[in-house]
Amino acid sequence: MQFEYSSNAPSPEQVQALEGLTVIEFGTPWCGYCQVIQPGLQRALARHDDVRHLKIEDGPGRRLGRFFRVKLWPTLVFLQDGEEVARLVRPAGGEEIETVLAQTCAT
Repeated sequence: MQFEYSSNAPSPEQVQALEGLTVIEFGTPWCGYCQVIQPGLQRALARHDDVRHLKIEDGPGRRLGRFFRVKLWPTLVFLQDGEEVARLVRPAGGEEIETVLAQTCAT
């Protein structure tokens, strides 16, 4: 799991080339909603060693966030081989994240 938000986001083309399951977390370090989900997100990702986690700082003009049409933080985009298979916007907690991870890992 990535713990710090990265301001250096990969390009949309690089993201689409990723193999396997990837979770992109869009948010900011100062976002209260983003801070609240961290313990649940950490627990959910700890159960899935094979899942790549990208923690991307988002904001106006950020290309990757605009590509995925992110409007609220946190937004979790679940990708399988570079294609979006699920999305959670302001998830309530780790159980919701774990449910989506279990569903996407099963496919």
